[in-house]
Amino acid sequence: MPDTRTTRPLDDDNGDGSDSMLPTKRAKTSVSDTSLQTYLSLGLPMDQALAKSYTHFSPLPPCNGDDEDGFVLGVDEAGRGPVLGPMVYATCFCRESYYSELSSLGFADSKQLTEAQRDELFAKLQATKIQAHAGWSIRCISPQDISHYMLRRTKYSLNALAHDATIQLIQDVLERGVPITKVFVDTVGPPESYQRKLQELFPKISIVVAKKADSLYPIVSAASICAKVTRDAHLSHWVFAERWLQDTISKEYGSGYPGDPNTIKWLRSSIDPVFGYPGIIRFSWSTCTKLLDERAVKVGWADDEDAPKGNKSKFFTRNNGVDSRQRSKFFSRNRSIQLASSL
Repeated sequence: MPDTRTTRPLDDDNGDGSDSMLPTKRAKTSVSDTSLQTYLSLGLPMDQALAKSYTHFSPLPPCNGDDEDGFVLGVDEAGRGPVLGPMVYATCFCRESYYSELSSLGFADSKQLTEAQRDELFAKLQATKIQAHAGWSIRCISPQDISHYMLRRTKYSLNALAHDATIQLIQDVLERGVPITKVFVDTVGPPESYQRKLQELFPKISIVVAKKADSLYPIVSAASICAKVTRDAHLSHWVFAERWLQDTISKEYGSGYPGDPNTIKWLRSSIDPVFGYPGIIRFSWSTCTKLLDERAVKVGWADDEDAPKGNKSKFFTRNNGVDSRQRSKFFSRNRSIQLASSL
């Protein structure tokens, strides 16, 4: 597990790069009503390139060992399907005795709310009165980390990444001394097996995993808003790790979903034939790989041409003590290169 600072780094859409989960309608990603300074004041690193993932916690409500009022916690995500930008998992948690009042504030599935409504509800969670009873946290997983995990030799699927982010968030809240008694999670994959998995890890907590939990449980809706607002803010204020692109490349990339015409237009216009895409892209998505195959320069690796055919292990073995391996063509050319042993 990564470090445990309040804001910290973590180390396809269907887990296989198929881009099949396409939304029919999504809100724009601009966050015009909320300034960059607002997010910075909360401790969210919107002024930095998102090369590494991080976890952030709001101020925690006061808790002590004698507090008999348990806490209810919800988990949801934003940005699972897009070809670009981070995937954000979030929790919201509050005292059980305060849950009815929190629910009355109007929390609903973030996808059913306007941008202005989401911003307003997110701002309410920062109020001192509410922070006495509730808190929130986010796990912001960078697109570069998503690419790294899904393209490595031992594949780490998006589902596994999502499960681990959820588990980590719940564990982090518990380690901070918040007495969680109930957890509601919007499912990733079959809810029954996911619920069993979480229940085995947290046997003392009542856990419910359900489809559309963000529409059923206000605490999950609140988590959904934290996740959505954070993701949208990162995209709106995106800082390219490739600094030379900051003022030269368009940020009109739409929602980031492969079904969004504005996203496809940006992908087609922003590709570099040699260097491909900047780090905002999730390179494991089939939308990205298809465009790179179509529009980028083909690369051939010289070592592949020189490698022996068939069983590669033969290249590293000797026959009767005699080294039968063929040297690369690079060394057979007249390059005035001598063996070190002959000097």
